[in-house]
Amino acid sequence: MTAPVFSTMGCRLNAYETEAMREMAEAAGLSGAVVVNTCAVTAEAVRKARQEIRRLARENPDAPVIVTGCAAQTEPETFAAMPEVARVIGNHEKMQPQTWADLRAPDLIGQTEKVRVDDIMSVRETAGHLIDGFGRHRAYVQVQNGCDHRCTFCIIPFGRGNSRSVPAGVVVEQIKRLVGRGFNEVVLTGVDLTSWGADLPGTPRLGDLVMRILRLVPDLPRLRISSIDSIEADENLMGAIATEPRLMPHLHLSLQAGDDMILKRMKRRHRRDDAIRFCEDARRLRPDIVFGADIIAGFPTETDAMFDNSLKLVDDCGLTFLHVFPFSPRTGTPAARMPAVKGPVIRDRAARLRAAGEVALRRHLDMQVGRTHRVLTEGPRLGRTEQFAEVSLGTNRPEGAVMDLRITGHDGTRLIA
Repeated sequence: MTAPVFSTMGCRLNAYETEAMREMAEAAGLSGAVVVNTCAVTAEAVRKARQEIRRLARENPDAPVIVTGCAAQTEPETFAAMPEVARVIGNHEKMQPQTWADLRAPDLIGQTEKVRVDDIMSVRETAGHLIDGFGRHRAYVQVQNGCDHRCTFCIIPFGRGNSRSVPAGVVVEQIKRLVGRGFNEVVLTGVDLTSWGADLPGTPRLGDLVMRILRLVPDLPRLRISSIDSIEADENLMGAIATEPRLMPHLHLSLQAGDDMILKRMKRRHRRDDAIRFCEDARRLRPDIVFGADIIAGFPTETDAMFDNSLKLVDDCGLTFLHVFPFSPRTGTPAARMPAVKGPVIRDRAARLRAAGEVALRRHLDMQVGRTHRVLTEGPRLGRTEQFAEVSLGTNRPEGAVMDLRITGHDGTRLIA
């Protein structure tokens, strides 16, 4: 039996779900297939998905290609029309064991239903899929899926559905299991993580979940939370930042822009001053905390002055890790109908933001030289600090260990220990 070939595109949640799909496919006995888990965040992501499908089909000419993920959910007809594709599976369907049992080769080619994509908005639950993590160093636990917000540039709610949460008890039991298997770091992940709990009895908040995990899993050395919407940070989350050293001092913020008019046209729920105030408050509570952020360059109607406000946000918030996205219109979103910024201008602004991000990262790395950091090893010669900076290791180290290392320098992108 030939194990299925999986290709993951896009976010960490997709990577998590790929591991869950791999386990379900193997349990179902699916063999000799190629599975592409797509991303729909930009038009470029969809183009790359089509490119990846064609590449894998060429490299695996006898294997049926199964396409799933957000792009498959939002535009199944695009992939169904590709001659290389045997099946298109929706985001809800891909997480059901029966789906993989139904796809068992050799019956795959003979089935008549090429597209199996249901209404994602009708899904009300997110299962807590139990996987063993990635590699031997860090485990990701999906605690939330979907999004109830409708930012004007974003197609993801139509790929992921409305927000739904995994109950805290399920999350805690999974983390206990992962710690028992030797994982020293767990990352909570979701589409709109700070909305966790809104659909659960008693409407708990993300901070409640974090505090419960740290209290009930005392043997967990490091807990990390992925991208959050800072305007939704609750009192207990801020309390955990201030008082819980096992909660890692690194937050990735969904900021998207630094100009109030652009934020309003994006239909974001925060304003520029809210973002700056959050970073100041978090840094006062935890002086060693660092921030990453998503910022879109060239959103429709963005003037030079508006862009300058986004550029200044790097310094005003004290950002360290920047994820820069040149604006890409997504058909069906309100932003796609707004007056567009010219392509060369978008590319120039994205380059300027990336350059500012490189300066900010170098400044952070400069400040770490001579200090001692607790580093989680991700490979024989690679690790990460508590603040998520990459560290090049001078000698081979066991993967998944946490150790105190002195920083001797950096190469502009990684620390050296």
